[in-house]
Amino acid sequence: MHSDTWRLTGNADDFLARASDFLHAHLAVHTSLLTVTDKLRTQGPDAYGAGVAPVFGRLERTAGEVLATFHHLPGRRVSLGALPLEHARSLADLLADRVPDLLGVTGDRRAATAFAKAWQRRTGAAVAPHARLRLYRLGTLTPPEPVPAGRGRAVGERDREHLMRWLRAFAQDVGEDVTITAESWAGTRFADKHYTFWETPDGTPVSLAGSTPVVEGQVRVDPVFTPAALRGRGYAGAVTVAVTRAALDAGATEVVLFTDPENPTSNALYQRIGYRPVTDFAVYDFAYTAPDGG
Repeated sequence: MHSDTWRLTGNADDFLARASDFLHAHLAVHTSLLTVTDKLRTQGPDAYGAGVAPVFGRLERTAGEVLATFHHLPGRRVSLGALPLEHARSLADLLADRVPDLLGVTGDRRAATAFAKAWQRRTGAAVAPHARLRLYRLGTLTPPEPVPAGRGRAVGERDREHLMRWLRAFAQDVGEDVTITAESWAGTRFADKHYTFWETPDGTPVSLAGSTPVVEGQVRVDPVFTPAALRGRGYAGAVTVAVTRAALDAGATEVVLFTDPENPTSNALYQRIGYRPVTDFAVYDFAYTAPDGG
C-alpha cells in the first residue's frame, strides 16, 4: 500500500531538485510555477517583497515518486500543478490549517474545480468562478498572410510610459485588479518580461506582446494587446509571431500562451499561427463570512 505525503519547502532550488522530473513531464501545465521559481532563483528570497515567503508543495510517495505540485504566494490564489483529483481533499485539508483565508485557486479546470469544492466543504467558504483560460502550446509556427506593413521592435526604457499605459488598458480589458505605475511596477507580474511593439513603417506602435524569460526551455507569451481602435488589422498576429520567433531564437523548445476560451477571435488567431490547445484552466475566488461580533 502506498503512503502519500505532502512535502513543503520555501526553497525554490530544493523544490526543483526533488520535483524536476515531474515538472518536465507536465511542462506546459507548470508554466506559472516555473516563472515563479526562476524569479526567486535569479532575484533572491525577497523577489516578491521583503518578508514574502512563497511555499512550494509536492505530493510524494514513500519511494520518492512525485504525484502532484502546487505553489502559493501570500496574498494570492494557490496555483496548482498537475493534481490527480483524488488528492484535492488532502491539499485542502493541508492548506486550511496554514492559510485559512486563502483567496482562491487557479489550475487545470478539473483539478481547480475539485480543489474549490473540497475547500468549500472544509472551510465553509463561498466559491465563485473568476475566469476560465485556455492553455496553448506552439506546434509549427505559421506566420499569417498577408503580414501587415511594419516590423517588431523591442520595447526600451524610453517606451516605459507608453508600455505602462497599454498594460493598464490590457488589465482593464481582462478584469485584472492591478496598479501599474512607476512606483508599483517592480511588484507586478508584468515587470519581469520582455516586450515587443509591432510598429507601422512610420514608427508608430500599434500592438504589444510580452514574453517570459526562457525557463527550463519554456517561454510563455503574455500579454498580447492591441488598442480597440486598431484591432482587426492583423497586428496582434504579427507581434505574436515576432515574440514567438524571438523565443525560439533564444533557445526555447516550448512556447505557450493563455487565451480566454470565450473569445473566438483570439482562439482562431493563435491556432492559425500554429498554437494548439493543451487544456483549460479555471480560476475561483473564495469569500468568507465574518463571525458575528459580541
